[in-house]
Amino acid sequence: MGDSTNSDSTSYIGKADRDEVLLAGYPGAAVIVSQDSDVIRANPKGAGLETLISHGAVPEIKELVAKAIGVGTVAAGSVALQSSKGEISLELTVVPVDTERLLVLARDQTMDKNLRSALVESRQRYKDLVEVSSDFSWETSSDSSFMFVSTKGAIGYQPAELIDRPAAEFVVDPESYTPLPFCSKRPLEDVELWMKRKDGETACMMLSCVPLFVEQDGTETWSGTRGVCRDVTAERQSEAALARARHREQILGYIVSMIRDELEPENMLTAAATAVTRALEVTGCRIHRQSTPGTYIVAAEFGNPGADETLEEKIHDLQANGEVVSFEAQGWHVLTAATQYRKTINGAISIWRSTDTEPWDDDFQILLSDVANQLGIANEQIANHERIVALSRTDSMTGLLNRRAFFEEELPRRVARLKRNRETAALFYVDMDNFKLVNDVRGHQAGDDAIMMLRDMLMEFTRPGDVIARLGGDEFAMWLDGIPAEATPARAEALKKASTKLAEFSGSEDKPLGLSVGVAVYDPAEQESFQDLVSRADAAMYGVKKAGKGGFLIAPPPKSNAST
Repeated sequence: MGDSTNSDSTSYIGKADRDEVLLAGYPGAAVIVSQDSDVIRANPKGAGLETLISHGAVPEIKELVAKAIGVGTVAAGSVALQSSKGEISLELTVVPVDTERLLVLARDQTMDKNLRSALVESRQRYKDLVEVSSDFSWETSSDSSFMFVSTKGAIGYQPAELIDRPAAEFVVDPESYTPLPFCSKRPLEDVELWMKRKDGETACMMLSCVPLFVEQDGTETWSGTRGVCRDVTAERQSEAALARARHREQILGYIVSMIRDELEPENMLTAAATAVTRALEVTGCRIHRQSTPGTYIVAAEFGNPGADETLEEKIHDLQANGEVVSFEAQGWHVLTAATQYRKTINGAISIWRSTDTEPWDDDFQILLSDVANQLGIANEQIANHERIVALSRTDSMTGLLNRRAFFEEELPRRVARLKRNRETAALFYVDMDNFKLVNDVRGHQAGDDAIMMLRDMLMEFTRPGDVIARLGGDEFAMWLDGIPAEATPARAEALKKASTKLAEFSGSEDKPLGLSVGVAVYDPAEQESFQDLVSRADAAMYGVKKAGKGGFLIAPPPKSNAST
């Protein structure tokens, strides 16, 4: 009996010592439990675990204990516990000690798990930032071939299509880069280079890189380069387009200023043709105006002549839609566009250069269209000026020159020419007899009809080089250019006979409507002034009036009283 008691005590003490040894040798939390998961003993770090087990807060331990008993070997698992500081992750291992007891070892994996999670998140963040900040990332090997390309590929290629191929193969003019970034042995930032896309186009890349080195026998050896590329093609194209637009604006501004600096409207188009030829550096420029719908006249030209016949055909086919037409003819690249005002064509502008040069690009076409728009306004201004001048020079009823245009512009110019050519001419002063009676008796419409009949009659007596003017009321003038002095009386006599037709408009039979004509012959040899010539013709006409009307009188030569 006594021996049995001593044996059990010795057995218990032996188990306690072994448990103490097992628990003391583990650096983390450790407890010894029974097969029912009751805690028998715990090391100092296992006090918290003992409390959790006692309160049934870790049911996973019971499951692992049952598993270990069932398989007769070690069982492992993990458990997540919530605390005031967040989630605690424990890795549990249950080891059978004997048939009655099991050793439960707990290892706190919270920090490791958090570190792994942070590392994964950091890697993902870095990956996301790289992908959104660049079009592709890459790495080359020591032979400057791609050994890595980010998953979305580059310049139209899939990653597998680039791997093991020399990076220089995809660079436009790789020899112009020193060093080529893909094999650089020093860091580079924001290097621009053009690369060849798979579709045959080119792409402008902004590249940054760092070299890679490996240490061998105490020496660092270059092993490749790693970097990122960002496609800036759209930005560069936008910048180039903006620069071209500014250049076009400068050229257009120069041409417009040349047009506006001309005070005389008729010189505007000459200035425009000159400015266009010089500013666009073309061989020649021609500007047409539309005199009547479908009829074009050359208004200005500068430079070498172009493809005349073909150009004229093309101009007639132009539409009022702003289209610029490009064609080749007779060894020239030709560009032409209609000028218009309020969607109505009023002319055209054409430029040309040798077919030995490059064909026209978009900038030329845009610029010529802009110039055509400005010339459309200029053409309209010139046409308005011409209409105003025509109105200021002509009689509104008959369409003949008026007094001012005849005496201040036309006659001085013609007299100056005759002085150079040594030719004679004749000035006819024509005044209707008894015209007031026509208006008083038969009305103003009959008077107007009589005026128009006289206009037609005078036009029949003139040649293309002659000129007629209505000086006012029933008074007219007729200049017969280059007529010999001896032929003048016959022309005057013929006019007198023709004037008998006016009698049908007479207001009274005893006072018929007729003509009194004074004629002065101009001879440049006489050195007569223009004013004296006019005075002689006027005096001759009044001489006919005083003599009874209805005839003509040839004025005596200057400084002579002879008459015919």
